[in-house]
Amino acid sequence: MSDVSLASPVRQRQTLNVEEIVKEIGPDFEPSRVLYWSDLLTSAFVGWAAFVISAKAPFGSPLHVIATVVAIFAVLRAALFLHELAHLKRGQIPGFELFWNLIVGIPFMGPSLMYVGSHMAHHKRTGFGTHDDPEYAPIAHWSRLRIAAFVLMAALIPLVLPLRWAILGPISRFFPSLRRLVVGKLSTLAINPHYVRPMPKGEQLKRWNAQEAGAAVFFWAVFGAVMAGWIPIGWIVQWCVVTGGVLAVNQLRTLVAHGYENEGEQMDTEAQLLDSINLRGWPVLTGLIAPVGLRYHALHHRLPFLPYHSLGLVHRRLMAELPQNAPYRTTVRDGIDTLRGLWRNAAAPPRETFSASPAAREL
Repeated sequence: MSDVSLASPVRQRQTLNVEEIVKEIGPDFEPSRVLYWSDLLTSAFVGWAAFVISAKAPFGSPLHVIATVVAIFAVLRAALFLHELAHLKRGQIPGFELFWNLIVGIPFMGPSLMYVGSHMAHHKRTGFGTHDDPEYAPIAHWSRLRIAAFVLMAALIPLVLPLRWAILGPISRFFPSLRRLVVGKLSTLAINPHYVRPMPKGEQLKRWNAQEAGAAVFFWAVFGAVMAGWIPIGWIVQWCVVTGGVLAVNQLRTLVAHGYENEGEQMDTEAQLLDSINLRGWPVLTGLIAPVGLRYHALHHRLPFLPYHSLGLVHRRLMAELPQNAPYRTTVRDGIDTLRGLWRNAAAPPRETFSASPAAREL
């Protein structure tokens, strides 16, 4: 990757000129196949190795606890390449989505169809923060009990995933009304209860069919292996622990991705920027909780085509060059402070949503 940000002189950039930065940084805006493959393979290998160690270790022993924690964060990193899959153009990194499904998505009962195809609604300028956005809800106005349940219930999702993929999925093929429910409400990584997933069509339908069949076959193969005594039941318990841990940590990350102040109204460009958050703090800690570039969530929303390995470079450049009063700087927040503020202000009276001046359409 280029180190042009260190070589070029620091200057005061009034706005984010995409064309200018693309010209200056150039190759860093293209996904690196080497980085994508090596990062995914390393993360998945560490995650699965730690899972095996944790499953074999005595439950509750120091080795079990340490291996479980390692497995959770390694699998989380591998799993969140799903976010990159949602933004990659079809065929941009050949075979990447298929391989991700084989080593992460299907084994953890979360194939890519749950995110690819729906996530871009979260980036639609006229849909962000509205009832058409699957990944936005007015969490800032929820009660503390609901916020706590939002995180804790995620840890229980592994208990119902087999129901979706091994039972309801196949049965719904014979009952159109059930199929509409399964697709509309049970097939998307969403936090917005109003969101209804449209039925897949064309090429998308073929991918759905393949992934749903793969998830069902995988579950019943594992079920048969457990019944035959080839896989110890303790391994299934540990799968639930690791998968639940991954989902709970990701749910915490979700809480610090946005301000979640909006209650369904359309938001302009600056409002969407100011509602999104770039996490500051210890790079190792923020990188563990919000891996694969997700610590730069506000920048990602402003430049969604950037690959994850370019976000840090562009963020540092902007922080060096933008004036002190640039709106972009207000997106940089501490994750712990953000969580504390969300908890402290839970169920507070609705606050005025962000509103941007007509001239403020850039960073």
